[in-house]
Amino acid sequence: MENYQIDNLDKSILNALMENARAAYAELAKRFDVSAGTIHVRVEKMKQAGIIQGTRVTINPKKLGFDVCCFIGVNLKHARDYPDTIMQLEGFEEVVEAYYTTGNYSIFIKVMTRSIEHLQDVLINKIQTIEAIQSTETLISLQNPIAREVNP
Repeated sequence: MENYQIDNLDKSILNALMENARAAYAELAKRFDVSAGTIHVRVEKMKQAGIIQGTRVTINPKKLGFDVCCFIGVNLKHARDYPDTIMQLEGFEEVVEAYYTTGNYSIFIKVMTRSIEHLQDVLINKIQTIEAIQSTETLISLQNPIAREVNP
């Protein structure tokens, strides 16, 4: 069901679930003037098509003490080192996102740490110990004024 084409009802359902993933199907059915069964079928079809990949709890990292967010551009010695490097980066809990990119860096990662000292430790004792990494550039985020999902 990879070629599932979403319509306006599907978009409305997606927007509502992005706003509140715990919304009851009956509530959505009433809002969109369809049956709860229709909502259920539509959600299941979008799950099967891979459009909906689950639900999640959104955590505020700062409330858990992760005060430093940074992005690190990683240059590899050789492109063939990419898979192994990703596996190693995945082992560091501070690395929360990774992207294989074009441009100045081979890999671009997002790192969350509790402090600048913690960041320094992660850089020196984790990331820069990976043999395949030629160099890194660290950009510290001062704030995150825009954070949203794509609009269906």
